[in-house]
Amino acid sequence: MLVPLLFLKGKRKTMKKIEQDEKLDLTKGSVPKKLITFAVPLLLANLLQSFYGIVDMLVVGRFVGETGLAGISNASMISFIINSICIGITMGGTVLIARYKGANNEQGQGETIGTLFTVSLISSVIVTVISLFIYKTLFVLLHVPDDAMKDACEYMKIICCGTIFVFGYNAVCSIMKGFGDSKSPLYFVGIAAFANVFFDLLFVGPLGLGTKGAAYATIFSQGISLVISVIHLKRRNFIFDFRISHFVIKPDKLTGILKVGLPTAMQMIVVNISYLLITGMLNQFGISVAAAAGVGLKVNTFAGMPCWAIGQAVTAMAGQNIGAKNIERVKETTKTGIFLNIVITFIVIIIVQLLAEPIIMLFDPKSADVLKEGILYLRLCCSVNSLIYAFMYTLDSFAIGVGSANIAMFNALLDAVIVRLPVSWFFAFLLGYGSVGIYLGQALSPVLPAAVGFIYFKRKSWIQK
Repeated sequence: MLVPLLFLKGKRKTMKKIEQDEKLDLTKGSVPKKLITFAVPLLLANLLQSFYGIVDMLVVGRFVGETGLAGISNASMISFIINSICIGITMGGTVLIARYKGANNEQGQGETIGTLFTVSLISSVIVTVISLFIYKTLFVLLHVPDDAMKDACEYMKIICCGTIFVFGYNAVCSIMKGFGDSKSPLYFVGIAAFANVFFDLLFVGPLGLGTKGAAYATIFSQGISLVISVIHLKRRNFIFDFRISHFVIKPDKLTGILKVGLPTAMQMIVVNISYLLITGMLNQFGISVAAAAGVGLKVNTFAGMPCWAIGQAVTAMAGQNIGAKNIERVKETTKTGIFLNIVITFIVIIIVQLLAEPIIMLFDPKSADVLKEGILYLRLCCSVNSLIYAFMYTLDSFAIGVGSANIAMFNALLDAVIVRLPVSWFFAFLLGYGSVGIYLGQALSPVLPAAVGFIYFKRKSWIQK
């Protein structure tokens, strides 16, 4: 009886794997259904991950006040740049794995995973060392208010030391998304989010560690997320076995990862550096403006989560279907993504505008100046411009998915360097509009990139790639 039982057990495992593979296959089935099914877990994961920063600011705002808020706001700008490098590089892994998945090439998938993990480890060490050396100088150049400088430095030093967790976790998530699995990252980040809330309340509150406590809470929760994600992969029937000998950089896979990863990283770095410089401009208008703009940016980022989730889904679906040489499905995926993003973003805008005042008061209920400035930020920066941004981001996601990450990088330069920075400076300082001028510059920034992305999609030169 033993042999038949073993046979049946093996057969059940095989059938289970077939069913699982079918669920992860983004080259078949209804495009809207697949896109939404893939995007929803990503949305929830993104919301929870963004929750890290939101909780940090909520707790610090309550226990430390506006100096702590301003400190974290400035530190977050540098954190965003670190995360940009990480997400950009690992995005190359998502696209390459998606292509190999679409082409049913298991060897290519395994070699890509090993290369991605190794590159992520090396990159995390380099980024950590550089960040620790330059963050204080950057704060000085950004005119961080004297009252907030200590909080900003304490927070940033600890965050830099946790960079390896960010790279490791995002590498695992990028792999899962490339395979078409968006649910697993949700479970990982969900556990980490609850851990972050617990540690925030413990370290900042009873233990009285202030902004340092918020930073410790963040890196501890990120470390937990990484450990859980690796354990999950090792326990399932996964294509990569985590043997030391398989953590090898394959030159052709490295080229494929960096071809997408470097332009994507540069795209995100350029955008976040522009926000860093924008923060420097806003710092010149006082600590209340700095704190309010930091809160406004967090809220705006939170509001953009649905848009980003659908964009990530478009990237993964476009990647798998390009690998399968299904061009019509790539087109349908992109058009569906644009429609969904505009509709959902419109709903989010209405909610933010109706609840602007109570939202800002969650962060700092005591300062009338922060409340007034925060509402103004949301009125201008989370409005019609968000619809244009949704259109732009979907097209950039499509470009990355089909292997044209250079288009997304070019659009980032248009967004940040051509529009956001010079227009903000012109309105704020030359015309004397102050902080309002900076908000207007940010609101106008996605117009040109949206037009470029649409032209690239319509020209169809990407089909020959």
